[in-house]
Amino acid sequence: MGVQRPWQARATWRLAAVMALAVAALSLGAMALQYRLVEARLMAAQRSLLAADLDGFAALYAQRRIIALREAIALRADLGGGEMTLLLDRQGQVLAGTLPGWPEGLARQGEGFTIDPAQEIEMQGQRWLVVARALPGDFPLLLGRSLQPVDATLAALRQGMLALLVGVLIVAGATGWLAAAWVMRRIGRLNDLADQVAAGALSARLPGPRAMDEFGLLETHVHAMLDRIESLNRATHQLSDSIAHELRTPLNRMLQRLSSLQGQEAEVAALKGEMRQTIRMFDALLDISRAEADEGGGGLLPVNLSQTAVDVWDLYEALAEDKGLIPRANISQGLMVLGDRTLLAQLLANLLDNAIKYCAPGDQLALTVAEEAGQVILRLADTGPGMPQSLRDEAFDRFTRAERDRARGIKGHGLGLALVRAIATRHGARLTLPETARGLVVELAFPTLKG
Repeated sequence: MGVQRPWQARATWRLAAVMALAVAALSLGAMALQYRLVEARLMAAQRSLLAADLDGFAALYAQRRIIALREAIALRADLGGGEMTLLLDRQGQVLAGTLPGWPEGLARQGEGFTIDPAQEIEMQGQRWLVVARALPGDFPLLLGRSLQPVDATLAALRQGMLALLVGVLIVAGATGWLAAAWVMRRIGRLNDLADQVAAGALSARLPGPRAMDEFGLLETHVHAMLDRIESLNRATHQLSDSIAHELRTPLNRMLQRLSSLQGQEAEVAALKGEMRQTIRMFDALLDISRAEADEGGGGLLPVNLSQTAVDVWDLYEALAEDKGLIPRANISQGLMVLGDRTLLAQLLANLLDNAIKYCAPGDQLALTVAEEAGQVILRLADTGPGMPQSLRDEAFDRFTRAERDRARGIKGHGLGLALVRAIATRHGARLTLPETARGLVVELAFPTLKG
C-alpha cells in the first residue's frame, strides 16, 4: 500500500471512534440497567428490614399496648445500631427513642404498623427510610432505617462502573482503530490502483496474493475488469495504428504519381491538398499513439518550460498578429519540469495553432507560464468563440469537432486536443478547461522540478 492519504487517516479515526462509542454506549446501557437493579434490590432489602421491625413492634403492641412498645423502643435506643426510633405521648412529649423530638416538616401518614406508605428523608447528613404513624389514642410513632449502607454501596458501584467504562473505551478504541485501519488499508489498496489507472497506467495491478474474503473477491473483479479494458484499448490502438501505417504509404505514392501528371493542374492541386490533410491526420494519430504508449514511462529529463514557451511563442506571435489578433505573453523565467522538450513544444504549438485558427480579428490571445501553489501552470486563454458546453466533457477525445466549425468550413480532424492530452498525460500534468465568461481557457498543471 502507498502513502496514507489525509482523508484515509481521518476515515480510520472516524470509524474507530464510531465503533468505540457504539461499544461504550452499549456498555453504559448495560451498566445503567445493572445499577438500577442493584439499587432496587438494596432498597427492597431495607424495606424488608423495616417491615420486620414494624411486625415485631406490632406484636408487642398487641400484648401490652404502649407500655410494651415504649420498653422495646427504649431498649433498642440504648443498643444503637443505626436505627431511628421515636414514640411520643398525646402532648408530644418523648416517651422513648433516639431523637429529641419529632422532625420538623415530617407528616404522619396512615395508622398501624404497615410498611406503606414509607418516606425518604434527609437528616443528620444522611438519607433515611422512615414510616411515620399515629397509633390508637394519638400516640405518634416514628421508625426508620439509615440508607447510608445503600448509598455507600451505590457510590462504590458507580466508581467501579466509571473505571470499567474508561477501560471499555480504551479497549474498544484500540480494537476499533485496528479494525478500521485494516479495512481502510484494504480500501487504500484499491484507491492506489484507481489512482494509477486514472493517471493512464492501465497495466497497473495490485501486488501480492489476494485474501479469500469480500475484499479479495472485489480485487479479483477489478483486475478482470482492467484486463478487459486494457485488451479492448490495445485492440483499438492497434487498429488505429495499423490503419494509419497501411494507408499512409499508398497515399504518399499516390501523391508522388499526381506530381507526374500534366494538365488539370487545379484538380491535381486540390487532390494533393486533400491527400496532405489525410496524411497529416494519420501522422497526428501516430503521434498520439506514441505519446500514449510512453505515458508514465521513463526517458524524461529536466526541461526549462519557460524557455520552451518563449521559443514557441516567438514563432506563433507573428501568425497571430497577421490574423489581427492581440497576443500577449506573461512567462516567468527559470521554471523547470521533468519532460521531453520536443513533445512540450508540440503541445504548446497545437494549442496556439488551434486558438489562432478559431479566433477572429480583434480577439485576444494570452499565454501565461507561472508557478502557482507549488505547481508550474501553463495557461492559454483566448476571447474567441469558445467551446460548446455539450462538448466540454469529450473535448480531448479523438475526432471531436463542433458542428458549428464544420458549418463554417474550418478545416481539421479533431485531433489537436487529443494529442495535447496524450502529451500532458505522458508528463503527469493535469489538463483542465476552466470556466470563463468568454472564449476558451486551457490550463496544464505540471509538477514542479526544484533545483
